[in-house]
Amino acid sequence: MKNKVVQFIKKHPKKLVLVCVLCIAYYFCLPEVLFSSPKATVIKSNDKVLIGATIAADGQWRFPKVDSVPYKFKTCILEFEDAYFYKHPGFNPVSMAKAIKTNLLAGKTLRGGSTITQQVIRLARENKKRSYLEKLIELVWATRLELRHSKKEILELYTSNAPFGGNVVGLEVASWRYYGLQSHQLSWAQSATLAVLPNAPSLIYPGKNQEQLLFKRNRLLKKLLNTGVLDKTTYELALLEELPKKPYALPQIAPHLVQEITKNNNGKCVVTSIDRTLQQNANRILEKHYQRLKQNLVHNAAILVLEVKTRKVLAYVGNTPTTKEYQKDVNIIRANRSTGSVIKPLLYTAMLDAGELLPEMLVPDVPTQIAGYTPENFNEDYSGAVTAKKALARSLNIPAVRLLQSYGLEKFRDQLNYFNLGGVNKSADHYGLTLILGGAESNLWDLCKTYANLASTVNHFNETSSEYYKNEFVEPIIKQEDSINFGELTKEKNSFDAASIYLAFEAMKEVNRPEGSESWEFYDSSKEVAWKTGTSYGNKDAWAIGVTKDYVVGVWAGNADGEGRPNHTGVHSAAPILFDVFDVLPKSDWFLKPLDAFVDVNICSKSGYLATPICPTKTISIPNKENKIKVCSYHKNIQLDAKKQFRVNSSCADLSTTITESWFVLPPLMEFYYKKTHLDYRILPSFKRACKPTNVSPMQFIYPKDGNRITLTKGFNGEKGELILKLAHSKQETPVYWYVDEEFIKETTNFHEIGIIPSEGKHKITVLDALGNEAIIHITVE
Repeated sequence: MKNKVVQFIKKHPKKLVLVCVLCIAYYFCLPEVLFSSPKATVIKSNDKVLIGATIAADGQWRFPKVDSVPYKFKTCILEFEDAYFYKHPGFNPVSMAKAIKTNLLAGKTLRGGSTITQQVIRLARENKKRSYLEKLIELVWATRLELRHSKKEILELYTSNAPFGGNVVGLEVASWRYYGLQSHQLSWAQSATLAVLPNAPSLIYPGKNQEQLLFKRNRLLKKLLNTGVLDKTTYELALLEELPKKPYALPQIAPHLVQEITKNNNGKCVVTSIDRTLQQNANRILEKHYQRLKQNLVHNAAILVLEVKTRKVLAYVGNTPTTKEYQKDVNIIRANRSTGSVIKPLLYTAMLDAGELLPEMLVPDVPTQIAGYTPENFNEDYSGAVTAKKALARSLNIPAVRLLQSYGLEKFRDQLNYFNLGGVNKSADHYGLTLILGGAESNLWDLCKTYANLASTVNHFNETSSEYYKNEFVEPIIKQEDSINFGELTKEKNSFDAASIYLAFEAMKEVNRPEGSESWEFYDSSKEVAWKTGTSYGNKDAWAIGVTKDYVVGVWAGNADGEGRPNHTGVHSAAPILFDVFDVLPKSDWFLKPLDAFVDVNICSKSGYLATPICPTKTISIPNKENKIKVCSYHKNIQLDAKKQFRVNSSCADLSTTITESWFVLPPLMEFYYKKTHLDYRILPSFKRACKPTNVSPMQFIYPKDGNRITLTKGFNGEKGELILKLAHSKQETPVYWYVDEEFIKETTNFHEIGIIPSEGKHKITVLDALGNEAIIHITVE
């Protein structure tokens, strides 16, 4: 046998070469990629249902290749187009012979003999003009396709690239366009209707050719009945179904997410982490509130929902259903805007973590000027002194600025780098102390990401026997197939420790509206949510971000063009949206307290500082770390007479006969405002007349401060306005005498405030009270 082969090769070398060439040509005749036409970008929810798409670059609705063909459509298309699909090698010689005979007798093309495999080739060759040569090429390619692909894959290629009328290509698009359904949801009548379309796709136009389409569909249904695929009842019911009247719009429940994903996934089908039901609810919530917001000429808003455990995006509503005039296509979730107060919790957490703050520590809330910068609270009022956690809960600006100055502007700015907040890209000097009040910009994506990472830090600490993951701070994920690798466990924290974060969330749980009221109509106490609002300067941006053990919800509202509106605040505009979203989320438990990260200490129950022997005390849990908090300096031992009516000292009494009592005393300026809202605050008793006053001044200037440079404003008539001098006195009823440049101006009692019109230049302001106390400041009028 071997010799015969060798002899044949020697005898017929040219034939052998020709055969080899033909074999090689046959092997390589089929292009590696059959279909290179541009595809639409398809976005699906986590249950693999279409939620949005962008049309292909050539204007066709052509989805990426399907990975399976629904049973009903497969049955219909095979019965209609190629009943012997699973038996032939790519062509059906019997069908081809019948077609040739019929066409020759008629003198024109009446019947085609192409198999589905051949139709795939014809579609791949972009429907070149029909001829016998073209048929031969199709036949050769079809047999090669059968060798390269399985029958299942060939049917998928056909189903994905067959024309279904107009600019609709592929079954999946057709089922949405003509029935508003996924392809596997189609009925027998619907599947039969779509099965006949690729044979004559021009049939399907709303209101046209309905009789022809109906005839073809019903004939196919009859075949299915005759072959036993359908029973009589199913057949009769299928005949009653109407044909599609007009195309449906494709689902677009997350258009801004589609826009975002298309940037890096053009022409692909992406299964996202979006919860379709939650997305639809979020859309409805935003649309409802948009009707309210636009009454105040606020046209844009966005919602983002993250799952803490997986960091998956569950809802992504990038804007309101407004118009192009009001930038409806802008993806607000990724737009950098002034942060307002939403990063205040980060400073609070940072200071707890550094051992420089305790939750109940009093911080000053008094008129403040720092290097020419004068912060104001939202309500333009002062508390005198307020606990750190209440300052955060009430979003007070002055305590936040003073805490930032105390902690260190540069140190805090550097820590923000860890969170990778888009928009926070300038130096500490550029922002100054306004950084904590919205002087920097960021976006909803990065802010929600930051709070999700903080929440996860607490959760993981409790789940891992008091350890942290190295890769805790990660980007949220939007593809369902993706997952987070949190890295290895370590005893070292990432940015903040679990105890500090937990205490920050506890403070945020008590958030009230900026006006400081103790209740709020939108807050449901049955749902424990740590949340923070923010309002940028000029009422341009309204924020609300809420955190639970399982979810983070972020809301922004405003105008994309930056126009501010009166009464447009985080509380009034964004927070109602936030809590409506939480209402449609599953109820989440509150964070478990990370006990291993805490240590118990005694603090002064009034000042919140570490307790001294003369303080009333209570025990609280604080982060277990080196503590840099000072002991309470607000409690002082004072000497009282036997009746506890007056203070005394060694100048007027025998101290062995006096009564020593611990007294809570705030500095005069803090006391001035503090006692207005704290009726239980006791001011120090007066000294007996015979006693010489101590060196502690009971007076302090509220405005101006020593060294201020002041420019007097002019009225409409061109006259200079008055400079208002304000003073705080620990005993308000004490008479005070005012002097400007050694010249007596006025006496005040109870309300220590006067107006003057000083000339330009330097001036000395002196006040004396009836007890002989003195206070002096120097100012410059420009």
